[in-house]
Amino acid sequence: MNRLKICIAIALIYNMTLISGELKKETPISGKKVFETYCWGCHHQSAVAFGPPFTRIASKRNKQEIRAMISDPKSVSKLFGYKRNAMPAFTLSEKELNAITEYIISYKPKEK
Repeated sequence: MNRLKICIAIALIYNMTLISGELKKETPISGKKVFETYCWGCHHQSAVAFGPPFTRIASKRNKQEIRAMISDPKSVSKLFGYKRNAMPAFTLSEKELNAITEYIISYKPKEK
């Protein structure tokens, strides 16, 4: 039941992001650039910093969960069972959100 609530909340947040965010005509954005702009202060790609490394995030979460956590960390962290959350919400364009999500998921450990 709890997992169902998480999935519904993620789907709602994802759809709200799509509906409310207009796709702006921009130059291509790299996930690394978004990472360096917004995430670098608290996260590292593979080492523990203030926040978890991307390798850990990518091994535990799917793309929709990662997007939701970036867009609405306060609500999503509660759905994931965390008692507190230090991550701020970011207002990213759809392209930036896609780029950072793909960048984070690229750190998913390769199956052997």
